[in-house]
Amino acid sequence: MSGRLALALAFAAATAFGRGEMPPSIQEVKARHEAQLMARPGVVAVGIGRDTDGKPAIIVNLDRERPEVRASVPEQIDGYAVRVQVIGPVRAQ
Repeated sequence: MSGRLALALAFAAATAFGRGEMPPSIQEVKARHEAQLMARPGVVAVGIGRDTDGKPAIIVNLDRERPEVRASVPEQIDGYAVRVQVIGPVRAQ
């Protein structure tokens, strides 16, 4: 994610929360950002899981280790942690 996009997302979230609005659910955040995340090379799935502290997190699954993609994925989106994991290629059965 570009620095400008990350900044815009953070600003939008801070502005909304500052007005007393409820933060978006993790399902809403995933739905809003899934297409952007899936557009990265090697991303085979985007899901919802847990971070290392057991809190809800957005999970970005890769087909293989891709340092450039891993580096492009933000650590957080709209206040939710983002975890990248390698699961291998996904094939229809």
